[in-house]
Amino acid sequence: MNYRAVETTDEYVARLETGADWRAEIESLADAVDADAAWFTALGAVQDAELWFYDQDACEYEPIEFDEPLEVASCVGNVSLLEGDRFAHTHVVLSGPDGNAVAGHLNEATVWAGEVHMRVFEEPLEREHDETTDLDLWL
Repeated sequence: MNYRAVETTDEYVARLETGADWRAEIESLADAVDADAAWFTALGAVQDAELWFYDQDACEYEPIEFDEPLEVASCVGNVSLLEGDRFAHTHVVLSGPDGNAVAGHLNEATVWAGEVHMRVFEEPLEREHDETTDLDLWL
């Protein structure tokens, strides 16, 4: 296990813009507040979504697309640097009108309404390629 202590510097709350891309909005907030490392939580609703499921045998993401309104019951993630750009690693639990939930890595989604809380870390986190998982991981 790799770990390190983190010190937080600032905390922000933001409302995501209707019609914008959910993850891009979080990355825009990180850009606006100069956050090279952060932890965030969010909730709201989206008009559509593309989730990714990581196939551990094939070491690749498989897309799962939804072209319907969904509630964002939970959204968690972190901001780090990936190839010099701020990247919001985002996971969500989405629910439909029947209450059934789907979850996964959020690639993109169109915001209907969204609220985010971001806690910024003092030191940056940088993602690097991990040979074992074939993923870009930090630490």
